[in-house]
Amino acid sequence: MVTTGSQFSDIQTHWARPFIEGLRARNIISGFPDGTFRPDKPISRAEYAAVLQRAFKQPLKRQYVPFVDVPPSFWAAPAIQQAYESEFLSGYPEQRFRPGDQITRAQVLISLVSGLGITVENAAGLKAKLPQFYQDASGIPDYATDKVAIATGAGMVVNYPNLKSLQPFYPATRADVVAFIYQALVKTGQAPLIESNYIVPTAPLAAVGHTREFRGAWVTTVWSRDWPSQPGLPVEQQKAELIAILDRLKSLNFNAVILQIRPEGDAIYPSQLEPWSYWLTGTQGKAPNPYYDPLEFAIEESHKRNLELHAWFNPYRAKGVINDAKTVAPHISVTHPEYVYKYGNELWMDPGAAVVQDLTYNVVMDVVRRYDIDGVHVDDYFYPYPKLNVPFPDNKTYATYQAAGGKMSLGDWRRENVNKLVFRLSQGIRAIKSHVKFGVSPFGIFRPGQPAQIQGLDSYDQLYTDSKKWLVEGWVDYFAPQLYWVIDRPAQSYPVLLNWWLQNNPKRKHFYVGNTIERIDGTSWPLRETQRQIEITRSLNSQMALGSIFYSMKVLNENRHGIADKFKQEIYAKPALAPTMPALDSTPPTLPKGVKRVDNQIVWNAVANNDIRSWTLYRQDGQTWTLVRVMAASRTSTAVEPGTYALSAVDRMSNESLGVIITI
Repeated sequence: MVTTGSQFSDIQTHWARPFIEGLRARNIISGFPDGTFRPDKPISRAEYAAVLQRAFKQPLKRQYVPFVDVPPSFWAAPAIQQAYESEFLSGYPEQRFRPGDQITRAQVLISLVSGLGITVENAAGLKAKLPQFYQDASGIPDYATDKVAIATGAGMVVNYPNLKSLQPFYPATRADVVAFIYQALVKTGQAPLIESNYIVPTAPLAAVGHTREFRGAWVTTVWSRDWPSQPGLPVEQQKAELIAILDRLKSLNFNAVILQIRPEGDAIYPSQLEPWSYWLTGTQGKAPNPYYDPLEFAIEESHKRNLELHAWFNPYRAKGVINDAKTVAPHISVTHPEYVYKYGNELWMDPGAAVVQDLTYNVVMDVVRRYDIDGVHVDDYFYPYPKLNVPFPDNKTYATYQAAGGKMSLGDWRRENVNKLVFRLSQGIRAIKSHVKFGVSPFGIFRPGQPAQIQGLDSYDQLYTDSKKWLVEGWVDYFAPQLYWVIDRPAQSYPVLLNWWLQNNPKRKHFYVGNTIERIDGTSWPLRETQRQIEITRSLNSQMALGSIFYSMKVLNENRHGIADKFKQEIYAKPALAPTMPALDSTPPTLPKGVKRVDNQIVWNAVANNDIRSWTLYRQDGQTWTLVRVMAASRTSTAVEPGTYALSAVDRMSNESLGVIITI
């Protein structure tokens, strides 16, 4: 070990980096002349003794008798003598030290516990529970079990990559030794705590889990559909209505809300790019009074209730109904009226105009940058749904394209305009915040005849959405086709359409099916129809049908025909986390800390880590663990009945830590 530079060139992404940097800052370790540390290189007994000499100054406990294989001139002779005298290390028969031998992980732990005289409460109990901590506990030699139990109870054991794999006979690497020594310094009050997913907690762990399912609901703002119930409500009433919606979803064990924040080229949040929405305050461009940020409020309140919030954008609708309500700058109908067209009784932006494409892209990126949203959600309104014998008036934009040498047909050009936006959004979101999910909810029929029995609107030819391409190319993280038809109608059969979409998902993107509960009437669409659709979706879990998004929230609020009761009692009777997305993030969060029993409560430490979104509590039933509770990150205790439980941390991507076991 030679160099002492401020950074080693080969540890930047290494699991042990914080431990290595912690010891280097204390001048306990150094690296090699080439600027590397070589963290995965096994360490010899002599090298280990040299690190001990620099890390600890312990009193002498026994007289040194020179080893026959450690002459006074040997480079590590002083360190070996000190390690022996302080009872960190001993020798072998025939008075040999074997300085070049590799030292095992178990031997390092024994050495540290012995040399530092570390003790813990209930060491005998910890020893009996070693199989709960380590899946390879049977491989710990008898002479090592006492010391390994103490090291575990002292928080000194660091296992990478598997917390439950001690690997006692494996040669200790330089990274292993650094991590063990750093944790020993923490135990003896000589170093601050480091956050790491690989420090074995002082309580046993369990590998827990449950069947994940995305459970979302669309909350529509346009036309006062879901929220607010009418434009211009007092701020406190707006807040109360939104909280009631979120409370309803939480009570029904939903885990996501899809909130419409850009209904028609406006904003349900403060924006420099578009005006405040008429649907919020009753006057476009008018801010709430008293002022608040509805999107920030919605995000905070959703996360308190363990609900993901996906920001829902309508990409190109400029006004849903032409009426007396005026549009004001910076609404695009004011800033660029040449690209906003009357179509029927609506106003639509021209998706072929670069200024329109840029605006929509910039609006979405602005929200991704400024807000802690969990997802970006785009609906099915790209080009408008066609009106009989009314062509979409983008002929000037198309002519400009042709004049510049463009050769695509009108239909292909329009589809390419939409494709460019979807791809650009995908790339932009990933560049700004890689954890933000991108989802699209297209019309449920791609083309009539795909598959053969399907009839209906041709979204490829009439809405100009090549939605299958977005799926095949992997531009989206999740796909939510609106399958708003019953199971037994052959021309638009729910399972037939769902299976077709799933068969065109080569990159195995998540499917959160768009389900309508709007049509529940007790006769042509009974509750059982919706329940059967959910059962069909669940049966296709292995094909990436991983949940549902329901339209609309108003129906759940009304409990129309008992649909909310059905969710609470049967469909979503048990809680569930949203599915993980390993392609975006697969790293579990740090374990809950300080888990203990206080009377009939489980108590744990608060966290300052914004990545922790919630806690999950499992109860042991025989050999299985059952999820009983999902709690907000702000919680630090929960009352329980007597039993054995496991508490896990959950991050913003729904990755779940191992469970810390505790018995009440």
